[in-house]
Amino acid sequence: MRYELHYWPSIQGRGEFVRLALEAANADYLDIARQPDAGGAASMLQLMEGQATRRPPFAPPFLKAGEQIIGQTANILLFLGPRHDLAPADDAGRLWTHQLQLTFTDFIKEIHDTHHPIASGLYYEDQRDEAVRYTRAFLKHRLPKYLGYFEKILEMNGGRHLVGDRLTYVDLSLFQVVTGLRFAFPKAMAEAEANLPLSVALADAVAGHPRIAAYLASDRRIAFNQQGVFRHYPELDS
Repeated sequence: MRYELHYWPSIQGRGEFVRLALEAANADYLDIARQPDAGGAASMLQLMEGQATRRPPFAPPFLKAGEQIIGQTANILLFLGPRHDLAPADDAGRLWTHQLQLTFTDFIKEIHDTHHPIASGLYYEDQRDEAVRYTRAFLKHRLPKYLGYFEKILEMNGGRHLVGDRLTYVDLSLFQVVTGLRFAFPKAMAEAEANLPLSVALADAVAGHPRIAAYLASDRRIAFNQQGVFRHYPELDS
């Protein structure tokens, strides 16, 4: 099956968690909005407006798999995981993996709010003072709480993977979060990583996975920038 991934063409954002899974699985997929001859963003918006499905997604990312259209990052990964050996085969394992991904979802929302604590519709410059205040508390309390949780799960599971004894999509998600936080908050992460040896080792191992390494070196990987979830503003990392 050739999948169609629908997401914004110029940012990693939440769609990157899906891209990483598709790349690790060596899946046949098209990143639709980045295809000049596939309708691009117009095709994505048409699906969201319900013109091509009775079950329109609320927002990207969403995945078209045959006749199915699956929205929400964690939901897409729940679908892809068992089909591409990126999740356990048993129900309890799949639910546990999904639970961890939902925790990443919560974390990503809080990371996004470091630069948009009031409203997504306002520019960062319109809420800079509030962002500084929010981020100060985030870096002191929330970042170590979330990353400490995943570090504990790694330790409980033997240190190499968050779930089971092989790569799953939540390992890919941890890699993306660690990498994104390094971009957004290099000073804070340099201090935090001293207490996260297992998470750092896993992120490095994922980066060295042959398919992921090839993806990261390709033009399919969008660079971090100031429009995505992870943004670097020096005043927030002081």
